[in-house]
Amino acid sequence: MNRTANIRRTATTLALMAVTGFSLLSSTGCQVSMNGQTLPSPYYLQDDVQYFPSGPEFKLPREAAALKAAKAEEKLNRR
Repeated sequence: MNRTANIRRTATTLALMAVTGFSLLSSTGCQVSMNGQTLPSPYYLQDDVQYFPSGPEFKLPREAAALKAAKAEEKLNRR
């Protein structure tokens, strides 16, 4: 083998590895975080959307009721 054939084989191998690596990276669909942004996967249009129904407007009804009862009890104890 001469030097030219060896260089050509090395260049061909490196080019094939680069093409294979690029095609593997571009075919995967994962989320990427770049500069503080979360970018979606290439398949985000086919993802199923989760729906969370809206809950009550006031999030702490039991705590509010307990505070109201405590204030009422305190008022009764003052008399």
